[in-house]
Amino acid sequence: MKIIVDENIPYGGDAFESLGNVILRPGRAISQEDVRDADMLMVRSITRVNAALLDGSRVRFVATATIGTDHLDEAYLKERGIAYASAPGCNANSVAEYITASLLVLAETRGFKLWDRTLGIIGHGNVGKRVAQKARALGMRVVLNDPPLERETRDDTYRPLEEIFNCSIITAHVPLTKSGPDATYHLLNEAFFSRCKTGTLILNTSRGAVCDGNALRVALESGKIGAAALDVWESEPDVDLELLSNCAIATPHIAGYSFDGKVNGTRQIYEAACAFLGVTPTWDPAPLLPAPDVPEVHANGTARSIQSELAATVCSVYDILEDDARMRALLTMPAAERGPYFDRLRKEYPRRREFHNTRAVVDPKNAVLSKTLESLGFSS
Repeated sequence: MKIIVDENIPYGGDAFESLGNVILRPGRAISQEDVRDADMLMVRSITRVNAALLDGSRVRFVATATIGTDHLDEAYLKERGIAYASAPGCNANSVAEYITASLLVLAETRGFKLWDRTLGIIGHGNVGKRVAQKARALGMRVVLNDPPLERETRDDTYRPLEEIFNCSIITAHVPLTKSGPDATYHLLNEAFFSRCKTGTLILNTSRGAVCDGNALRVALESGKIGAAALDVWESEPDVDLELLSNCAIATPHIAGYSFDGKVNGTRQIYEAACAFLGVTPTWDPAPLLPAPDVPEVHANGTARSIQSELAATVCSVYDILEDDARMRALLTMPAAERGPYFDRLRKEYPRRREFHNTRAVVDPKNAVLSKTLESLGFSS
């Protein structure tokens, strides 16, 4: 059995070698020739899986090591009888930690307290739930909007979009869909921004096309939107430089790129492949995981506010401004080099471990700080 695996899926070769002959390929370079005599295909979001790629192949199973599936032509796969799977929730905690880092940086650099702010969360799935939990740990009031879940559950926890517009910070955690009553393509558009409170902060880590980049740039330039933190871009790997220069935080689609999250994705699609083949999974990534770079951090909170201490502690494990600085190199780069550089930032992304791998040592007298760090995921 021949299995094509994106070379950037962590431990992809190790995981799938027990199932067949593994061929590792760069995600953007996977071609019709590669898959012609393949039986299985393992990809990430940068590989479009459709008729142009699979027609004439013998592929019977496709899996993406991502939570989103908008890069898979699901109608085509169903028509061809090709089974497929994704990795829902694999990097949900990674994205929630990215949002945590963003919120703390924005609060510290702009001089406000998070517990004075309301966070509007559009989309309450795997990621949205984690974001809500961490936002509440930071003392924020949370307003949830998820029309499909509201219809399904009849839960009045889910509020209409009108209430989201009253929030001081809005973050989107939705799949990219272009049809139906809950289409999310350009959900964040000119009309949306016009209804926000002046000075609202916008965060997007879902898909680039969920946000109309031109409309956001105009809203930022006018001051209607106070600041934006963007991890996803509408025409990746080609990034709108004007929009980039107007963002407070800009990163190259890496919110979900914690090492733990990526390995979770590998494990989930490996198990899905085993289920398809009717074999018992035997691969376990746990023994392969390296020790965390920051096994322990001291957070005493004696000379700073709790928020500043939280920001410093999170930064010691994940400094989001380092990702931002690398991204901004695009602003001075020749046009022909930008796309490859964006892809390289993702391919060569530093190994980022999630908070639970780090023990926070806190002065016993500072119970609030200790409890907050534990709620954010740090070990105690």
